[in-house]
Amino acid sequence: MGKPMLKAILLACGMLLLAACASNPSTAVPISGARAFNLAALLGPEARQYRLGSGDLLEVSVFQVKDFNKVKARVDGIGDIDLPLAGVVKVGGLTVNQARQAITQRLAETYLQDPQVSVFLDKAANERFTVDGAVHKPGVYPMIGQMNLLQAIAMAQGPTTLANYSRVVIFRTIGGKPMAARFDLDQIRAGTMIDPTLYPDDIIVVDESGLKSTLKAILDNMRGFIYFYGYKL
Repeated sequence: MGKPMLKAILLACGMLLLAACASNPSTAVPISGARAFNLAALLGPEARQYRLGSGDLLEVSVFQVKDFNKVKARVDGIGDIDLPLAGVVKVGGLTVNQARQAITQRLAETYLQDPQVSVFLDKAANERFTVDGAVHKPGVYPMIGQMNLLQAIAMAQGPTTLANYSRVVIFRTIGGKPMAARFDLDQIRAGTMIDPTLYPDDIIVVDESGLKSTLKAILDNMRGFIYFYGYKL
């Protein structure tokens, strides 16, 4: 998402949120502690990848096997897929690469010698969220089970050096009304602020510091924030 589009969306959200926010004045959220963002401490390399789940559609091919070219297989409710030659293979909870390895092993055991297997995620059925702003890899990401804010930012490769750790906002629609909550990453890491649970279609924006701030105009003019954990969803 380009910056002009992001600013337009945020300004529109801001106008709606001004009418919906509570009348309590917002308080400054101080930054405390070191700002080092340890991705490995949050999620390992494998955990940051998409995990297959019920409803996902895979495309599986085996090199030089005519009847095994772009075979479609949908993950069932218990995490299994049914493939020709290989039979039932459990892939639920695995990354795409791990699923490829599991299928390769099954084929090697049952039919082929040194099979060359390729697996692609044709369609992801899981819910998604968006991360934008001052992160290394903004984009739309799949919900991997129950996820929190720190995990979501880790999936986006963490904040950039321009990130304002005290201005991380989640925009969410509750009961048809746009709402928002601001969080401080340092305070979450220190255990003095809740690490909020994400919900499908959440939009997370990590603001930039100083004059580059995208959210500053919106946040400075809001009279208060509606915090999700204070409301029944």
